[in-house]
Amino acid sequence: MKSLYIRIVVVTLFIMMISSVIAFIGSNLYYQKILKPSNDKKNAEIAHDVVDLFEAASMDESTFFEKTAKLSYQFYVTDGEGDGTFYGEEFRNRTLSSKVIKNVVNGNTYHGMAEYPATTFVTGFFSNELSNSIGVPIQIDGKPYAMFMRPDIKQQFNEIHILLAVLLLLTIALSMLIVFFSTRYLVKPIRELTVATKKIADGDYSIELKENRQDEIGTLARSFMFMSRQLMQVEQMRQEFVSNVSHEIQTPLSSMKGYANLLRSPSLSKEEHDAYTKVIESESTRLSKVSKQLLTLASLDKDHGAIKRESVNLTGMLHTLISQTRWLWEEKDLALSLEADEVIYSGNEDLLYQAFENLLSNSIKYTPPEGEIRLSLQQEQKGIMFRIEDTGIGIPPEHTGKIFDRFYKVDEARSQERNSSGLGLSIVKKIISLHHGDIHVESIPDGGTTFTVTLP
Repeated sequence: MKSLYIRIVVVTLFIMMISSVIAFIGSNLYYQKILKPSNDKKNAEIAHDVVDLFEAASMDESTFFEKTAKLSYQFYVTDGEGDGTFYGEEFRNRTLSSKVIKNVVNGNTYHGMAEYPATTFVTGFFSNELSNSIGVPIQIDGKPYAMFMRPDIKQQFNEIHILLAVLLLLTIALSMLIVFFSTRYLVKPIRELTVATKKIADGDYSIELKENRQDEIGTLARSFMFMSRQLMQVEQMRQEFVSNVSHEIQTPLSSMKGYANLLRSPSLSKEEHDAYTKVIESESTRLSKVSKQLLTLASLDKDHGAIKRESVNLTGMLHTLISQTRWLWEEKDLALSLEADEVIYSGNEDLLYQAFENLLSNSIKYTPPEGEIRLSLQQEQKGIMFRIEDTGIGIPPEHTGKIFDRFYKVDEARSQERNSSGLGLSIVKKIISLHHGDIHVESIPDGGTTFTVTLP
């Protein structure tokens, strides 16, 4: 995966290289077009001044040029016929055409600095060559000579600061300009994330971010999109939850209100009065049950896995549960059996009892009279296995994956028991999850249902 750090480093190095190359080319153009002609003109004036000084001075040729050369200049004096004489620092390259020499001896000025070949690299300042000099005519002992002059390398260093200053300023200016535009490119996805954050804060989860980047920004965008989808799902669940709660509470309240109004009728018989009173009592019991289950779920959600654990005798708990529900399954003439190992488990006794009670109550509720319910508790190598099987009405396959959702009701089951709130199995699922266990259901319509609980 490409790293954002590497991307920034590469972009920074690219900016440095591009700005340096452009600045170098710009400074080279500045030298070739402005600084080199100016330097040539300045040194031509100095060469003419040297000639004037020589003609005004009362000293011989050698003494004059030796003293003048000490002022950081290099000289070559020739009459065009002999080898000529050099003064000052040595020229690295003494090559100069005889045609140029003859032309200067004949009274013309040679602008070697201005005519020095333009190359990619700025070398005109430092090319210590005789051809990179100024040539002017001079009279020595009444005979025409040619004098070629250029500042030596020490003096050239005093002038190069102008070129370096131009190079530095161009580099800085270009770097700032390129950084400005490249930073906008690097910051663009972050700005998009900022806009997406504001949308989510306003409750708008329909955001789209580019997830194909293979760096930290891409990872962040993918995580952000996942978070957005999760939040959207949570919001939908919240709205559905509120709607379901409102429905579960509104239904018994409406029923209670209606029957309470009927009780005001002066022509109401005693039998009708008793029947209406029982309905109100039943609906209030139903409302109380829903409220209790909602409080239980809220309490379990708040725990976040931090439950109080203690040693629990699961075998004894099941015997107690069967005994306390005896009147329910005997009333329907159900055959109930238990096959259990002696199991001691570290968990929350109250919560586990509530989970097993909900499962058993459901089996009793949805198993027709003279049916059968079988409970088993086994200690296995991978954990504790609790299974409850019944010969009840079963659950259609399309519903088995949703029965643990809050307020979810299977139509066929709901028709059997009006007081079902759709919260019982949600509570069971939450309790088992808090114990880091798992619950699985297998069911055949009209063929019975099996719930299997595994505790680690």
